[in-house]
Amino acid sequence: MTWQAILTITGMALATYLTRVLGFLLLRKRHLSAGTKHVLEIAPGCVMVSAIAPGFFSNGPARTLAMLIAIACAQRFPMLVTLVISMASLALLQYLLP
Repeated sequence: MTWQAILTITGMALATYLTRVLGFLLLRKRHLSAGTKHVLEIAPGCVMVSAIAPGFFSNGPARTLAMLIAIACAQRFPMLVTLVISMASLALLQYLLP
């Protein structure tokens, strides 16, 4: 591993930690509305999807279909079940489709 990679990972970890700590410190004495709480709860998932989704939709039909299966599963099942089904479907689709 290069020093640039270590520096990048350390910087990303620090940024993640600081946003959580600063968010807590800035909002700990404030009363948040139900809507604001909901947005803060779903934001990490939205960020993850925005980072991952382009790779699924730009690398062939197997990944696109697996992403669609994951979206459908996420509507009905808990996260762990969705994760298992999504990974299994991706593996199977990559094996079956060119």
